[in-house]
Amino acid sequence: MSIAGFPTSSDIYLEINGVKVAVVQSYSARASKTSKAVEAFGEAEPVATVPGQTTHTLELTRLYATDEAIRDGLDFYSLNGFSLVICKPDRKIIYSDCQWSNISEAGTLGDMVVEKVTVVATKRIETGV
Repeated sequence: MSIAGFPTSSDIYLEINGVKVAVVQSYSARASKTSKAVEAFGEAEPVATVPGQTTHTLELTRLYATDEAIRDGLDFYSLNGFSLVICKPDRKIIYSDCQWSNISEAGTLGDMVVEKVTVVATKRIETGV
C-alpha cells in the first residue's frame, strides 16, 4: 500500500562543480531565522518585526564517497563550497555553498564506520523535476 502525495527522497548526494562525489544515507534539515522586534517609544508591545537572515543546518548520516571521488583522493575534512542535492519524485532541493561545521565518526571492530556530518548552507533552492 502506498500513500499518494507523500514524496520520499530517492537520492541524496554531495556535489562539487556538478559532479557527484558522495552519497548520503539520510539527512535532517533545520532552517532558522534571526528576526527582530521593532519597538516604539510609549508602546507596550512591538509595532513590527523585521525578518533577518535564514540559516540552513543539515545533519547528514552515513556518507559514502563515489569510486571516482575515492580515486581522486576525496577527503571529507577538506570539503568546502559543495552542494547537497536531495531528489524527491516531484522536486529537487539543492543546498548550495555548503561548509561542514562538525564531523564525527564511530566504529567498532568489524563494523562499517558511520560518519555524521553537520553542514551549514548559504542557500536553499527548490525546483520541479
